[in-house]
Amino acid sequence: MRNLVNIQLHGQSRYYQADAHDLTLQQGDSVIVEDENGQAFAQVMDPPYQLPSNIYQEEPLSIIREACEEDFKHFADNNIQEKEALAIAKERIASHNLEMNLVSAYVPFDNNKLLFYFTADGRIDFRELVRDLASIFHTRIELRQIGVRDEAGMIGGLGVCGRELCCASFLQGFQPVSIRMAKDQNLSMNPSKISGSCGRLLCCLNYEQEFYESARKQMPRIGKSVETPDGLATVTEINLLQQTVRVKMTMEDDTIDVREFPVK
Repeated sequence: MRNLVNIQLHGQSRYYQADAHDLTLQQGDSVIVEDENGQAFAQVMDPPYQLPSNIYQEEPLSIIREACEEDFKHFADNNIQEKEALAIAKERIASHNLEMNLVSAYVPFDNNKLLFYFTADGRIDFRELVRDLASIFHTRIELRQIGVRDEAGMIGGLGVCGRELCCASFLQGFQPVSIRMAKDQNLSMNPSKISGSCGRLLCCLNYEQEFYESARKQMPRIGKSVETPDGLATVTEINLLQQTVRVKMTMEDDTIDVREFPVK
């Protein structure tokens, strides 16, 4: 069992598990953690909890220490540097005529490099830009191209469901999503109804797809003749959630009647 907390890294929206070791932390505390970019400033988002190691979703980040007054000052200085770097980088991108959209600038807490995130429609040759920025900031420069879904996860926001974006909270990777999923789930084909804040198909279409595929196998196809308690009929509509079918049947007086039956 480890002493874990959920933290939010500076510059990111989603939460990460972190090992608090023997620290006594509370929700709202600020901490310094070790991540893939070096050291990072983070905030504790939930009270500490314990979990068996065999159910970790991923190896927790390691908390180095609780932030002190000097750390807060250093973090504030880094924030100022990030804003200045972002403005300068945008100006240099324009001067190099590069078709890229700069999303954010990030300075790790230990100031070991300067990292820029950007989106673009295709591959970008930014070697000249990197040399230009390195001569200005006198530090190691990294430019990382991200997708529009990654951009939405970094910025955060609310989805059409009214809850925090999945990519900005718990989603750890993006699975393929197709328009067929929306059709299988009988959703409106209106792009505004099935698209997320990133403009791509909703990631949550994946969550229930397995159920819909399984339920559809138990249902008769539209247009198929089926035997009902009231006689032979033709399926005109299926409701996967309620497990019912709507059928039309020809009555003795040659009129058409529409009825609904559960699928057993």
